[in-house]
Amino acid sequence: MKNIRAAIRFISFLGATFGLYGIWWIGDFVIPNKIYWRQIIFRNWARYFVKISRMKVEVIGTPPHSPFFLVCNHLSYMDIPTIRAVVEGIYVAKGEIESWFAAGKIVRDMGNIYINRQCKRDIPRAGLDVLNALERGEGVIIFPEGTSTKGEEVLPFKSSFLEFAASTDLPVHYASISYQTPLDEPPPSYSVCWWDDTTFIEHLWRFFQLKEVTAIINFGEEPIVGDDRKKLAKDLWEAVSEKFIPVL
Repeated sequence: MKNIRAAIRFISFLGATFGLYGIWWIGDFVIPNKIYWRQIIFRNWARYFVKISRMKVEVIGTPPHSPFFLVCNHLSYMDIPTIRAVVEGIYVAKGEIESWFAAGKIVRDMGNIYINRQCKRDIPRAGLDVLNALERGEGVIIFPEGTSTKGEEVLPFKSSFLEFAASTDLPVHYASISYQTPLDEPPPSYSVCWWDDTTFIEHLWRFFQLKEVTAIINFGEEPIVGDDRKKLAKDLWEAVSEKFIPVL
């Protein structure tokens, strides 16, 4: 039964992803407001992913309205559609994704910003892209841990990702994300969090075998501002850690 469930969801996921991308590609030729059109496609893809996964999203606090800059802890690629189903925004994504077959182009075409985390010189360029996105009225989401985790704790935030925010006194919103699965299902640290050497396809299949899953997104009340990137990173880490529910 689990494999049948996973197969149906996997096919639905692929169909929705390439189908919506095809609709975006065609509409991009004729619709004047490219950003608005892209936001519609990205939003519907995220909400469809949540629906086919039988995911219940619990929101605590008030999500920010665009434009905003939001930091959050990172547990899995599931974070991307889950958060995107709640807020209008694009992501700062690791540069390795750009080389992924099909996915690399789709991620870029949806407005997301790539960053080469191994090259410090690329960070200012990505920061400028974030500021340009904010000026266009878009929300931007980043995972400053720099990697996804097993969900036992929030890793320290990399302050280099926040240099441009500190230098421009940019208010930084924050949120924590966590997952729960039914007691008779594998724990989310295994079935949702993506932190080991399991391939993307293998992990996605494992995730789609779940009957259902609950995501909890806890938004901070007020954004944090700071002109020192290291202190700003520490303050944001403490704020996110305070709201974070450890994954079991």
